[in-house]
Amino acid sequence: MADTLNQVRIDSLVPTDHITLDPPPADKRACIEYLLDLLVDAERVENREVALEALLAREEETTTGVGMGIGIPHAQTDAVAEPSVAFTRSEDGVDFGSMDDEPARLIFMILVPESGADDHLTILSTLSRALMHDEVREDLFDAETPGDVQAVIAEAVA
Repeated sequence: MADTLNQVRIDSLVPTDHITLDPPPADKRACIEYLLDLLVDAERVENREVALEALLAREEETTTGVGMGIGIPHAQTDAVAEPSVAFTRSEDGVDFGSMDDEPARLIFMILVPESGADDHLTILSTLSRALMHDEVREDLFDAETPGDVQAVIAEAVA
């Protein structure tokens, strides 16, 4: 995988069935399970409990609230066969314990296979860099369909 994510990669990494515009639960763990279930329903997760354990263990290590209203729960686990990203957004936000004390309103979940350390870092860093831009965050919040969200992500990481 290259150091960036191209359109073909975005389509496979974040297909529209990994994106929901319905409000997630306000509780962090429930929100993580909500996003995880998108990936389970899309048949990207082979073992839900193992994936959930990996995500919650990562949350225990350090916050995945990166600030500016962004939460990126993520984990490497053999419960997934290929790198996958899920997305939701919340008007009220979910407390991911970010350094700026702001709730996460844009939430991305990243799951990659245990052997995918390079993919994990590439996805996390590329997404994080893209989300630093106010316009990208605003466009994600204004998106009206999962396809719009996917297009914003594809353009932001190009």
